[in-house]
Amino acid sequence: MKLLLIGHGYLGQAISREFRVNGWTVVATSLSGSDDTLACDVGNPADVAHLPVADFIVHCAASGRGGAEAYQRVYVDGCRNLLARFPGVPLLFTSSTSVYAQADGSVVTEESPAVPDRETGSLLLAAEQEVLAGRGIVTRLSGIYGPGRSVILKKFLMGDAVIEEDGRRILNQIHRDDAARAIVHLAEARAAGIFNVSDSTPLSQLGCYEKLGEIFVRPLPPSGPRDLNRKRGWTHKQVSNGKLRGTGWEPQFPSFLDAAEGIAPTL
Repeated sequence: MKLLLIGHGYLGQAISREFRVNGWTVVATSLSGSDDTLACDVGNPADVAHLPVADFIVHCAASGRGGAEAYQRVYVDGCRNLLARFPGVPLLFTSSTSVYAQADGSVVTEESPAVPDRETGSLLLAAEQEVLAGRGIVTRLSGIYGPGRSVILKKFLMGDAVIEEDGRRILNQIHRDDAARAIVHLAEARAAGIFNVSDSTPLSQLGCYEKLGEIFVRPLPPSGPRDLNRKRGWTHKQVSNGKLRGTGWEPQFPSFLDAAEGIAPTL
């Protein structure tokens, strides 16, 4: 079986590794074409036309920290171009739980309203609709952390963390390797539709920092106002992974706290 992987960044490299472990051949692309990848601007139909045929496609390319224009090109146009070039080949698109704008602490499932409060979130939804119309898979990923990457833990260890107001805001996260394994699992299960990819333990910000304080023997961060300029927006919700777990997937790290000690030396 051959995987065509669009994007070879932090998540993409883990996805590539997991597919290979499971016996797949992987052809990966990146914008630059470095690190043994094919150069491809997925928003350019001419570039996509030169990509090889595969049995399954994963689109996990990043927007390059761009705004709405980059989201349109990479995600909406990118998914549309892939579907047009490879009709009938299953496409999995890595979207984000930021499409859920709930701020009331409620549990959100794949059936919950997705009404993002930012233009970039609306463009993710537009890309999702392209994929779903093509009978593909949409994975809505919570905040990704793992070796070498954890904004929450890094700020805590450096003394830069702030507890927003009373700390009730819920943090939803997923370990990079658990996300990669979920994507392989869905590909091999030939699933379709929308799946939340999140760990099993949403944590309040206050509860998270209290536990990190116990693990690393550090004081609680100070309190401050809400950070309304967060890239993923200010939301307060509990993302359910029940549908994904119902397919047989289980996270190796059910909680961010399970991985914190292991990744701290890598930050």
